[in-house]
Amino acid sequence: SGFNSIGHMDTMSRGRHQIGHSKEGEEFIQNVFQVLSQIFTGKEKSNLAICWLQYEISKVIQCIQAKKKKKLKAQGRKSKKLAKNFLKAPDNRNNISLWKLYAYLEWLLGNTDDARKVFDTALCTAETGGLKSAQLCSLSLLYAQLEVELLESTEGAVMSRAVHILTKLTENGPYVPYSGQVLSVNVLKARKTYEHALQDYLSKTPVSDQDQVNDTDQLVNLVGCYALFQYLTVGIDAAVLIYTQASEKLEASDSQKCENTGENFGILNFPTALEAVTLLHTNLLRFHMKISVYPLNPLREALTEALKRYPSNQSLWRSYIHIQRKSHSASKARRFFDNVTRSSNSLEPWLFAIQAEQMRKKLTEKVQRADVGEIHCTIPETGLTNRIVALFEHAVQSENGTHCPLLWRMYLNFMV
Repeated sequence: SGFNSIGHMDTMSRGRHQIGHSKEGEEFIQNVFQVLSQIFTGKEKSNLAICWLQYEISKVIQCIQAKKKKKLKAQGRKSKKLAKNFLKAPDNRNNISLWKLYAYLEWLLGNTDDARKVFDTALCTAETGGLKSAQLCSLSLLYAQLEVELLESTEGAVMSRAVHILTKLTENGPYVPYSGQVLSVNVLKARKTYEHALQDYLSKTPVSDQDQVNDTDQLVNLVGCYALFQYLTVGIDAAVLIYTQASEKLEASDSQKCENTGENFGILNFPTALEAVTLLHTNLLRFHMKISVYPLNPLREALTEALKRYPSNQSLWRSYIHIQRKSHSASKARRFFDNVTRSSNSLEPWLFAIQAEQMRKKLTEKVQRADVGEIHCTIPETGLTNRIVALFEHAVQSENGTHCPLLWRMYLNFMV
């Protein structure tokens, strides 16, 4: 089709086939990983193993999205073998991040019980640090999030495995696997512990830059665990309140830092924490809307505020497009895209604006081609085509757009 893809160019579709990982690109990437793993030692080698496993997981996710069962089975076998080999290495046996990725991989492949065993093993063998251990918090948060996704509704969630995981995290003792019930007194104690831990973190001033990086990571995990705990034991409003408190505090400390030092000290770290907290917030709202009746406005407002601040965050844009597809009026979304593209140099707003219009075009074409006799076409299709071409034209004229191969390929693909 005129170009070769290294790794994957999953935005393009060739006929009915999505372009996935090409053979040459895949070989190249595998060679890079293998060469590097012979050069690196110690901490670097562990970090490389984490990157490699994340890359394998991305391929598994791609197979799931493309609904290729055969390919998924083969890919799953390869990825699991790699993960097990990593964990056999003496340096990696206590590496919580690797255990976490392996458990996540098992979960994605549909082996829920095996994944739970891996999570439980990792939690049992981990050093007890409770809420003070960033890795333990991160592991517990992922485990609880995956468990929550299995819930049909929030009724009776207080007795769920997710609450057990989040409660055990606060107890600072050795982890005990879930036995089917959670004591109310433990839930009350856990809530107090979370509350105090969050207050301590929000009032703490980091000593050095490195402390600040560690603290922000830890704060994000802590906020995520506490908000999820409140969501399951109290309700959505209690969870949103925690996200709001944390965001306000992070915003305040961010602006204060700039005033005090008169330079961008720490500005690299704090917005990343704020961005991560916002992402957790919007994802929880999306999940809650899926399993119960809840107004769309809080989510839309949270997303528009976040995207003004982080115009290059792809996950936020995906959520925004997803909720906009449900509304029949395109004008609000178009105005918003217009504002963001004017005020930021990022390329993402252009790419997602184009994607949103292409989805709309697909939808109208589907309706017009439906075999139900005479159809009165309400949205003239040519208008959308012209609009998409105009968006492409503006995008390729922007500074970043001129140098973006993906954008040019999408433009050529659309014109064909």
